Amino acid sequence: MLFDKSVEAFDTYLKANRGLSENTRKAYRGDVEECLLALERLRCRDLNEVTIEDLRMWMAESSKNHAKSSMARKTVAVRGFFAWTHEHGVTTTDPACALMTPKIPDTLPDVLSESQAEQLMERVDEDGETSQPKERTMKQQAIELRDAAMLELLYATGMRVAELVGLDVPDVVFSNRTVKVTGKGNKQRVMPFGAPAQKAIRRWLDDGRPLLVGEQSAAALFLGRQGKRIDQRMVRRVVHECARDAGVPDISPHALRHSAATHMLDGGADLREVQELLGHSSLKTTQRYTHVSIEQLKARYGQAFPRA
Repeated sequence: MLFDKSVEAFDTYLKANRGLSENTRKAYRGDVEECLLALERLRCRDLNEVTIEDLRMWMAESSKNHAKSSMARKTVAVRGFFAWTHEHGVTTTDPACALMTPKIPDTLPDVLSESQAEQLMERVDEDGETSQPKERTMKQQAIELRDAAMLELLYATGMRVAELVGLDVPDVVFSNRTVKVTGKGNKQRVMPFGAPAQKAIRRWLDDGRPLLVGEQSAAALFLGRQGKRIDQRMVRRVVHECARDAGVPDISPHALRHSAATHMLDGGADLREVQELLGHSSLKTTQRYTHVSIEQLKARYGQAFPRA
């Protein structure tokens, strides 16, 4: 690509100065490369030739194949790239400074009700009981203990699936029931968890993990069948399968995070406390869960109140 060196320098800048995760940088780089390839097709041979009209043409074409949420991220990435080119003297102007971010509909996240979450956790605990008379191998028993521990920890803390797979054994402190999590931008926070999660993690560490651990994953808390650190795809698969087996609506790990946040707020937790627990940089993100609670309240009101 004509502008490869500029893209490489921008990515280096993001890594050194912005503290973005590898996945976020990869997404931003792909967005910028897509835009610059489109500009090349418009016969732009110099970044100084790019105009706001060129960028709007790229947005109009790209929006045909991408959701508004994706276009919003792409716009942020491209604006950041051209702001960087201007600040570092690559271009004399910033053609993207007036590029508007598409408005994303304020949709409410899907969540389980408290009774559905309880049903899911009860089924998970049942599957993790190795004392039940089932004909299964030792490795299968270990997998069931692992799945129970992962589900309990996800719901108990509301952590992201990427944070879960990045956990190491020393991150869990049983004496005060906390776990140290590394979130977006490599920011660390400490999250508490309850007695059910403690019991599930203990059983996994004592009776399950030793059957799977390998030399390459000595520190990882959760392991796959081959003894390596479990990946996000497998965790998502486990959550979907557990929801199906429990007879609750199909959910993702992120929906379980939404559910935990909503139930904490419903139980009287302070909004700022939930923000800190979930690792949200903006309180506005956490406030979405209050809207979910209001919608649930309206639904219960409509069912129970005779003059609703």
